[in-house]
Amino acid sequence: MHQISEQLPEYDCWFSQIFTDSKILKSAQKLTGLGNNTILGGQFKARSEDYLKKNQLNVDYGAKKNQYDLVVYCSDLIVASSLRKYKTIWVQEGMIDKHSFSSKAVKKLGLPAYFAGNTALNGSTNQFDIYCAASEGYKDYFTEGGTDRDKLFVTGIPNYDNCVKFLKNSFPYRDYVMVATTDMRETYRHEDREAFIRQTVKIANGRQLLFKLHPNEKFDRAEAEIKKYTPLDTLIYQSGNTDEMIANCTELITQYSTVVYTGLALGKKVHSYFDMDELKSRMPIQNNGTSAKNIAKICRAYVEFEGKGKDFLKQFTYKPEKITRDEEVYA
Repeated sequence: MHQISEQLPEYDCWFSQIFTDSKILKSAQKLTGLGNNTILGGQFKARSEDYLKKNQLNVDYGAKKNQYDLVVYCSDLIVASSLRKYKTIWVQEGMIDKHSFSSKAVKKLGLPAYFAGNTALNGSTNQFDIYCAASEGYKDYFTEGGTDRDKLFVTGIPNYDNCVKFLKNSFPYRDYVMVATTDMRETYRHEDREAFIRQTVKIANGRQLLFKLHPNEKFDRAEAEIKKYTPLDTLIYQSGNTDEMIANCTELITQYSTVVYTGLALGKKVHSYFDMDELKSRMPIQNNGTSAKNIAKICRAYVEFEGKGKDFLKQFTYKPEKITRDEEVYA
C-alpha cells in the first residue's frame, strides 16, 4: 500500500491497519483474544503501526478522521460497514489459501467470509468495485470464486513482481536447503511439525538446512523442535529478509507460504503443500517492479471519474506500464 501511495503524490493518502466494526468479531476479540494471532491484533497490528510511524505516514485507524474519495484494501474478508459508502479497490497481497471444508460451507451458506478461518475466499466476495490480481491464473481463480471478471485487472503485486532483484544481496550464507515454515498451529490449524521437520532432513540429504520461521510462530517452541530433529549445523532465523535467503538457497521447502513464488521466479527447485502446476499457473507476473504504478494508474482514473464502478468499468481501458530492465540487477 505504501508503494502504491508513492505513485500517487498528488493525493492526500492515509493509512489504517485492518479494522472491523462487526459486533461478532469485536466480542470474540474482547472475550477470547481470538484476533491476536490474526491481522486484527497482536504483533501484526503492532508491526504495521511501527512501519507507519517509521515512514512518517498519515494514520487514521478506523477511518474516523476523514471522508475519503477512494479506499484501497488488501482483504475483502473483513470490510467495515463505514467503508462501504466509498469507491473501493481491492489489491491482492499474496497467496490465497486452499479451499477447505469450512470455506466451501461458508460460501454455500452465504455466511461472512471470515467465518472460513482462512484466506481461501479473499478476492472472491465480489463486494469491491475493482480488483487487482497478481496473475491471469489468480484472475481465473477469483472469477471462479464469484467475483465478476470485468472487475478484475492483472496488475501484478508490488511485493512479488521483481524477484530477480533479490539475487544481489549481502546475506552471508549460500548453497543451503531453505525451509520457510507456516504459522498453522498459531492460527488453529493442525500440523505434525515433527513429521515435517524429518521430511526436510530427508530432502536435504546431508546438505545444510536453513529454517526461516513465520513471524507469528512461537519461536522458542519451534527452535527447540528444529534443534531436536536436525543436524547441529542447521541455521534458524526468526527474522531477516526471507527473499534474499531464498535467492541464496539451492532448494526451497515451504508449507503454505507466498514466498514459494519467489523461489519459482528465481528458478529454484521448490516444495509446497500446494499443487505445483497450480502454483506455476498462478505465479505473480514479473514486470520489473511496475505493479505499484499499474495499480496507481487505476486508482487515479477511478478517483477522477464521476460515477459508479459499473460505469467506470464500461469506459476504462487498462494499459499496464511498459517494462524496462535495470541491467545492474542481473550483474
